[in-house]
Amino acid sequence: MNVIFMGTPDYAQKILERLVNTDDINIVAVYTQPDKPVGRKKVLTPPLVKVTAELNAIEVYQPNRLRDEDTVAELLKIECDYIVVAAYGQILPKAILDHAPCINLHASILPEFRGASPIQQILLEGKTQTGVTAMLMDVGLDTGDIIKIDTIEVDKDEMVETLFNRLTEVAVNLTVDVLQNFSSFKPVSQDDGLSTHCSKITKADGEVELSNAIEVYNKYRAFTPWPGIYLQNGLKLKKIMLEEQTGSNKEGEILAVDSDSIVVGCTLGSLRIYSVQAPSKKEVDVLSYINGKRLGLEDSLS
Repeated sequence: MNVIFMGTPDYAQKILERLVNTDDINIVAVYTQPDKPVGRKKVLTPPLVKVTAELNAIEVYQPNRLRDEDTVAELLKIECDYIVVAAYGQILPKAILDHAPCINLHASILPEFRGASPIQQILLEGKTQTGVTAMLMDVGLDTGDIIKIDTIEVDKDEMVETLFNRLTEVAVNLTVDVLQNFSSFKPVSQDDGLSTHCSKITKADGEVELSNAIEVYNKYRAFTPWPGIYLQNGLKLKKIMLEEQTGSNKEGEILAVDSDSIVVGCTLGSLRIYSVQAPSKKEVDVLSYINGKRLGLEDSLS
């Protein structure tokens, strides 16, 4: 079968890699986002999807706008059986959706968590189960008919990078399964009344108040390493654990100082903190930080 692939980040690159190495699948073209400047020196860097495609001698297209008339016309000249889309980052116009079945791999159990940040949202809400949905794309945002969902369990201490890697592996296997067995599936409509939405993560999302320990810990799980979590005073909480969920404490009060960590109170519950990073400083163990600030029991970290 001939497939056009659309995607940009690591998640998409892993799927493309598997498709390239699957005997009955022929990738005839790859669409990805334009190269972007990266780092302090702003070095123009290609998406990983482009790197993989070029290593396998696959034609790469990087339009700034997929909706442009010339771009659409160019794509429609490429014969294919399917279009596979994984975190591409652009909306497909109807003309492309009509060109071939467009299969999207979305990292949540749709219709829950439509949008840009489903993996983070799963952790923010403390979900214990998630998955990847293969769906037929339509003109809406993650609203298409569901082809198949594969699910996994989420550990209570799981971090976003680990969950991302596990869901990527699910997506890789699901993509091949759906392509090879497409005719055997009967897509079903999503229940829009059960839908939820998640937005793109910004740096500002990392600010936390020490009001609810579970909420802070879930933000830590979702936002490490980026954007990280930090207090209003700019202090980044680099390594923490949930200590206690239900006790009532003074927000930010140091409740205990141990050999490698401290316990800090939240209005509800408490957190154990191992390392922090002050603004414009390097990450340090929390004991060095409080000693430098001459903080101790009953003092406030915030």
